[in-house]
Formats: sequence, structure tokens, C-alpha cells
Amino acid sequence: MSDYNNTHSNNTNDDLYDDDYITYEETNDDDYIDDDVLDLELDDFDIYRQNHSTNKKSSLNKQKPKLNPFVEEALSIIKLIAVAFIIAFIFTQYIIVNAEVPTGSMKNTIMEGDRLIGFRLSYLFSKPERGDVIIFKYPDDEKQNFVKRVIGIPGDVVQIIHGKVYVNGNELDEPYLREPMNDNEEEQVFVVPEGHYFVMGDNRNDSLDSRYWKTSNYVSEKKILAKVIFRYYNQSRHKINFKLFN
Repeated sequence: MSDYNNTHSNNTNDDLYDDDYITYEETNDDDYIDDDVLDLELDDFDIYRQNHSTNKKSSLNKQKPKLNPFVEEALSIIKLIAVAFIIAFIFTQYIIVNAEVPTGSMKNTIMEGDRLIGFRLSYLFSKPERGDVIIFKYPDDEKQNFVKRVIGIPGDVVQIIHGKVYVNGNELDEPYLREPMNDNEEEQVFVVPEGHYFVMGDNRNDSLDSRYWKTSNYVSEKKILAKVIFRYYNQSRHKINFKLFN
């Protein structure tokens, strides 16, 4: 009897524990989300999104007031003029010299009133050579720009004897002269210093050049603005006329 009771008692307890025993996983309170709270949060997010979308659309729909067509056209012209002015300023200050010759000191190579283009970068990697036509600051008044031909380079000995020019003892061949130079029966000798140049006009009998300057008889290399590249306007013909210079 006791065996039965014990056996029955053990089976009953085992069945009870097997049926009623439930295993629970540990749950962190922080991971638990109340459905009601989640619904409220989603509702708030929907309202925020709708408001944000509405504000964005309203901001996009706000357009700047259109200007008067005449004002817009005027502004575009002003911008164009400003850009052209800036480009021209940079070009003329750093690349070219646009010069008008006011006198006839370079006749017949360059006539009075001719307009020339000089290239500022010609001597960036080289030195002026004998025969070059250059634009430079006039030593006696640097507010003025002169145009002359290089006759003597640094180290040269230039002699003017009976209307002839000699460089280092050799008579200079000058086919560009307008006419023979007057013989003033006075010999002139110039020794060109380093970094300087002796220049003369092609119209020797009517040219204020290195022979007559008071401040210095030579042009400093630092005062040379450009080498003359071409003439684009001929005053004697009153028209556009191109002539290249070597």
C-alpha cells in the first residue's frame, strides 16, 4: 500500500510539474515598450513629418520677386562691361602696351599718329637686342613713354662721327633711316653701362634720343615696358593697317 501511494504520489507530482512548469526568459524593463506609448510616438512623428513637409513645400513655393525686364537687361549689360573692363585692365597692365606715337621721330618706320602694340613679356626670358624697337619710360620725365630703336647694348662703345654711327669700331648698317644724319662735325662717344641701352630714333635729324637726354644718356632695362610687335593703325592712310616688326 505504501508502495502504491508512493508511486502514485511521485507520478502525480511529476505530471503536475511537467504540465504547470513554465520557463520565462528574463526581460529587461528598458526593452519593454508599451503599445500605447508607441502609438503616441508614431502619431507625433507623423504630425512632425506632415508639418515639416508642409513647411518645406511652402518655402519652395516662395519665389523671389521678378525684376523688371528692363532692369534685368541693364544689370546683364553692366556685368558684361565690368568683366570686359577687368580683362582689358589685366591684359594692358601685364601683357601688352597699346601706344600711339605722337611725333615723327621714328619716320619712316613709324609715322606720326601710328598706333602700336608692344608685348610686355618679350624680355621675360631674353634681353633686348640691337635693332629692336622698344617702348620705355623717358628718363627725363618718366610720366612719358618713348618709342626708339636700340643701337647700343650693355658694354658697347657707340661713336657718332661725321653723321655715321659706329658700334665697337664698326659702322652700323642702318637701312631703316629716313635720311642720312646731319654731320655736326663733333664726335660723340658713349660707353653703355651694364643693365642699360643706348637708343636713337630712325628720323635722326628730328629725334630727342640718347644723344640729348639730361638725366641719363641710357635707358635702364627696368624702364623698358615692351618690345614693339606690330602697328595696327596707319595715321597717314587713316585706316587699319598691319605692319610687323622684327
